Amino acid sequence: MTATKRPVTAPSAGHEATGPDDQIRVSYRRFAGVRTRVLETGPQVVVDTGTGRSSRRKRSTGHVARPSTVRIVLLHGYCDSADTWRPVLEELGAAGIPAIAVDLPGFGEAEELRPGPMLPQLDAFAAAVIKEQAVLGTVVLAGNSLGGTTGLRAAQNSRLPLAGVVSIAAPGFVDSWLIRTVARYPIPLRLYSSLPLPIPGFVVRAVAEQVVPRLLYAEAGAADAAQVKRFLDLFPDYRSTATRLQQARQLVSELADAYRLENVRTPLLVVACGKDKLVSAASGRQLHVLVPHSRLLVREDWGHCPQLDDPVEVAELLGYFAAGVGRSVNAADHAVASTIDAADRDNVAG
Repeated sequence: MTATKRPVTAPSAGHEATGPDDQIRVSYRRFAGVRTRVLETGPQVVVDTGTGRSSRRKRSTGHVARPSTVRIVLLHGYCDSADTWRPVLEELGAAGIPAIAVDLPGFGEAEELRPGPMLPQLDAFAAAVIKEQAVLGTVVLAGNSLGGTTGLRAAQNSRLPLAGVVSIAAPGFVDSWLIRTVARYPIPLRLYSSLPLPIPGFVVRAVAEQVVPRLLYAEAGAADAAQVKRFLDLFPDYRSTATRLQQARQLVSELADAYRLENVRTPLLVVACGKDKLVSAASGRQLHVLVPHSRLLVREDWGHCPQLDDPVEVAELLGYFAAGVGRSVNAADHAVASTIDAADRDNVAG
């Protein structure tokens, strides 16, 4: 739910540079045809054949070996950007945990969404990110708000190499009055868009400056000024605000048929936030009920974007979850490898 501040110059695709934080690397890549910005931390791992293509390492038996390192992929929410995860990336980097955060299509410095449904475009983008990272390690996907929805939809796809998903404040289950109003009563949006005279930009920004901290944070008084400013930069004038409101309504309408939760087999951690003004904690509880094998964490002191409220604990939570699913994946791989080795020995003996 926060917007990024564009740099003066953008490096060419594939170029990596050091970000404002020494341990966060910035690059520009393409996923599913969409050029975007990537923030990355942790040890760098390069697997290259010399032809420009990533390669998987193979065991002597001939079957493909899954890299054992766990890599965390972070997805932001609506009107947000990868920058919302910077404090968490700093913590993960300090702990030596590889992680990336990306600008989703249509937000931050990513290319715009194409006309038509939004969620399928986000699905294709997320799938491309997951597949790239799976070459380098075991992937755990964590998303907040719209990113939480995208993560759940990725978990529904059994073909994606996902070891686990953390869904934080994903909408579409038991939502707040604000989201219900956007979905069911579009008249205020139409009136806003059809005003004979545009509302001056300074008025739009003044209102947003009061509203944004209350929506993003558990306590508005604790809002980080830099984070709030990045979000305000997304609403410089009347026209851009009207466009974002219409886009929000389209997204909320798509959420009505967004989930096929019976297809979720991957480990799932549901995070619900007690002071969330956009997605109620009851929404997280309902999701937990609908996915019986999931685990539920309810934090009464967190708001809609806990990565802003409490990045230290969010990083610890993600690291703990990733370590757990990583151990499970490694154990399963070891069992498969042992079975294959035993079969090879039997074949030799036969």
